[in-house]
Amino acid sequence: MTNTYLISIVGPTAIGKTALSIKLARHFKTEILSADSRQFYKEMAIGTAVPSEDELAAAKHHFIQHKSINDNYTVGDFERDAIKVVEDIHKQNELAIMVGGSGLYVKAVTKGLDDFPDVDKSIREDLNETLQNDGLKSLQEKLKVLDPVAYQTIAIDNPQRVVRALEICIGTSKPYSSFLTNPEKKRSFKTISIGLDAERAEIYDRINQRVDIMIDNSLIDEAKALFPFRHLNALNTVGYKELFQYFDGTMTLDFAISEIKKNTRRFAKRQLTWFRKDESIKWFNYKTDINTITDYIEEQL
Repeated sequence: MTNTYLISIVGPTAIGKTALSIKLARHFKTEILSADSRQFYKEMAIGTAVPSEDELAAAKHHFIQHKSINDNYTVGDFERDAIKVVEDIHKQNELAIMVGGSGLYVKAVTKGLDDFPDVDKSIREDLNETLQNDGLKSLQEKLKVLDPVAYQTIAIDNPQRVVRALEICIGTSKPYSSFLTNPEKKRSFKTISIGLDAERAEIYDRINQRVDIMIDNSLIDEAKALFPFRHLNALNTVGYKELFQYFDGTMTLDFAISEIKKNTRRFAKRQLTWFRKDESIKWFNYKTDINTITDYIEEQL
């Protein structure tokens, strides 16, 4: 039986996962892995709510701003690298902590990625051509028809994810979501999953406040510096793509900010849909006393 553990902290954006992870890392004297795929990129600090210098100094972090937006870093790469870091931490400590709201990246580490059949490459080429000519919305509508489950759960605003889901649907004549049931990969550790939650109105209020803070902290300047690289997949991200439209002159600044808030709220809703499918997650209100959470973890050890 394993005597090493990964504490996985999940939940919607802006709920307080970073603060909890640091408290737990200090309590258990261990290190933190970020599973927030947006925080990997060093050029995107403000818009991805990267932990502050004080937070980073409070506990050792991995996978924070370790890549450039120009790097092609896949979820498979992250799975491989994260497993190695977890195993290295376990040489010194029976516990490691992973925190982040990117459901697929969390799943890659805790359960492994699903295996998909190979499909004809021309399908992806055709879908990318449709994306270029008719826009993302046309592909989203197609996915809604072919696989309503995937439409509700994948990052529907991410063209790469939508194209991937559609190419599997078309290439196999089966829903993409039907392949998300492969047996879990064996890991050398046991996962203890903690979820943070709140009433929806409270989550939305925290998101709106966070966006206002990002704007005050010069998100507009950060996005302006990244505008020439807007074609990169890493920048097809809430908080940046709306400001790019403002720079393009297709929306006002006030409207762009309101769209960032709206799209972040939608993202939070999708995160909760994804995580609530996992019955192993123990949910706590985000205001729960830290001792209650550490007691729960210690009971699982």
